[in-house]
Amino acid sequence: MFTVFTAGNTGAWNILSIAPVTGESLGPASHLEIAPSASLGGASAAPWQFRGFTSHVRYVERAEKTALTSVQAGLGRAEATLAALIPIRKSAAWWDLTQEERRKIFEDKSHHIAASLKYLPAIARQLYHCRDLGEPFDFLTWFEYAPEHATMFEDLVGVLRATDEWTYVEREVDIRLTRAI
Repeated sequence: MFTVFTAGNTGAWNILSIAPVTGESLGPASHLEIAPSASLGGASAAPWQFRGFTSHVRYVERAEKTALTSVQAGLGRAEATLAALIPIRKSAAWWDLTQEERRKIFEDKSHHIAASLKYLPAIARQLYHCRDLGEPFDFLTWFEYAPEHATMFEDLVGVLRATDEWTYVEREVDIRLTRAI
């Protein structure tokens, strides 16, 4: 099963802003629709559309997975009316590393999991993989949170963007949204 993120004039989420962090931005749109799909489908007339899939957790040791699972919140909570979609593409240098080398950068140096834990359950998150689908990004990161946790979300992305891991990001776009319905 795939998840399709489609920008356009209608959708369950109003797009508040689209800002390039690293590399090119995306075309303008007012709304975002997120829908499951059994197939990758064909081309769309939308300003932009991304497809991804959820997978098993990677770069995570058992104790970390247990800690994450015990505190993470699910998506779709009524109070979580704000969201961020942050598509990310990492450099060839990242993908040339072995799994073990990426793990060392991801957690041993950057503390991605450890640093993120304190923001859960206030911020719900889901990672979608799309590198193997031929999409323009490797990952689609989706976050949902209540307005009173907006500063906390800014802190989270600031912490992650300051890590060694982020030196391997060659394209990142920050899309902020509010629930339309």
